[in-house]
Amino acid sequence: MTAPATEEDDLVAEGRCWRQAIGSGPTVVLVHGTMDRSSSFNRVRKRVDGFRVVTYDRRGYGRSVELGPPVGFGQQVDDLLDVVGDEPALVFGHSYGGTIALGAAAEATGSIVGIVTYECPLPWMDWWPAGSAGAAAVASAAEPEEAGEAFMRRMIGDARWERLPARTRRARRAEGATLVAEIAQLRPPHPVPFDLADVAVPVVAAHGTEGAPHHARAAQAVAESVPGALLEVTDGAGHGVHLTHAGEVAALVRSVAERVRGQL
Repeated sequence: MTAPATEEDDLVAEGRCWRQAIGSGPTVVLVHGTMDRSSSFNRVRKRVDGFRVVTYDRRGYGRSVELGPPVGFGQQVDDLLDVVGDEPALVFGHSYGGTIALGAAAEATGSIVGIVTYECPLPWMDWWPAGSAGAAAVASAAEPEEAGEAFMRRMIGDARWERLPARTRRARRAEGATLVAEIAQLRPPHPVPFDLADVAVPVVAAHGTEGAPHHARAAQAVAESVPGALLEVTDGAGHGVHLTHAGEVAALVRSVAERVRGQL
């Protein structure tokens, strides 16, 4: 028996990303990174009380996988602006999600009134390493599915990958095409996607003490290049801060909410 279609299913049928809103209050949108999905924010959602928390599966991932890879970085920006809608909102972007959030604010602030980024990649910078996790996975693979598997093995380790259910492994391999597309879209010969100096909303750029040096440098670059941006360092956190330090992520969101009090 086929399950009835939900409003979220209807959105995907219309070519829009699957999303979910929980709670009430000012809106905060959580944007996931590469080879991830909205469910990874479950711990964060439980700690951001007093907010309407919106999560979505980005194009080509999770429940939005059938939409296929984005045709360009601009489509990722458009998807976020569609999810944000017309009401004022804060955005927390993890990894690639942070780059999308900054791109949206640089292009057209619209309803986005404040942003927190955590270790967002800036691959167009000349100091960004060629062997970052995503680029290395893509370079090592002959097919997109292999790139998806290589990335996941690098992130969670071979032993944990092998313990995943076959259905889960197939799903993650299927997302490899999106990984390949979005890694390419932020690197030469593609043009620089946006100018950090054009971001005109309050920004907190964060990184962890246990993260990679290039992620720390990227957070510093955001803090130095976005007018009025602040740099925050999360003690003891690696790249997966939303999984290990959900309370600290919630605190970062609240810190930006305080800066834009009256706009939400």
